[in-house]
Amino acid sequence: MPSIYQLKPWFQRQLSPCLDWLYRHNISANTLTFSGIFLSLLVGGSICFVNEIPFIWLIMPFAMILRMGFNALDGMMARKFKQGSEFGEVLNEMGDMISDIFIYLPLALAAPFHAVVVVLFVVLSLLNEAAGILAKAIAGERRYDGPMGKSDRAMLLGLMALLIYFLPKPFLIVNVLLTIASLLMVISTFNRLKFTLS
Repeated sequence: MPSIYQLKPWFQRQLSPCLDWLYRHNISANTLTFSGIFLSLLVGGSICFVNEIPFIWLIMPFAMILRMGFNALDGMMARKFKQGSEFGEVLNEMGDMISDIFIYLPLALAAPFHAVVVVLFVVLSLLNEAAGILAKAIAGERRYDGPMGKSDRAMLLGLMALLIYFLPKPFLIVNVLLTIASLLMVISTFNRLKFTLS
């Protein structure tokens, strides 16, 4: 099903010029993964203060694009410069799930989000990633099927951040969007499990 993940080859081509520069400066794939996790911690921490500093919402779309950049670059670095390892693979998978918790769970404290909707979204995002990992463990191929994978969730948060900043009463629209995203994650998880068991 359609997913922003399908744009990954184009996104990687845009990032390719950075890759050699990073390698020349001794920045490893694992360092990029740790950087993505640290960025996620900063994003989540900033969300805790967004009720007092609404301008933070305007920074969010750029932070999410940067996070996707780290996620793409660590894999590119590992493949191109033979830096892949079991530790790196575990770090990458666990880092993605930890990053989702860091970024999305603090939304439960931020107006205009409803805490129950946010918690459901976070739980489903973790199940979604677990389904992709199971596919590799059982069928030998990591699955990133949409329609609401990691990249889609990042872009959704960027969109909602802009809506919150510019709309006078965004409570209804952002919670409806998050609910729809949760339903799409159920479909996405089903798609990944269907492949695993087929």
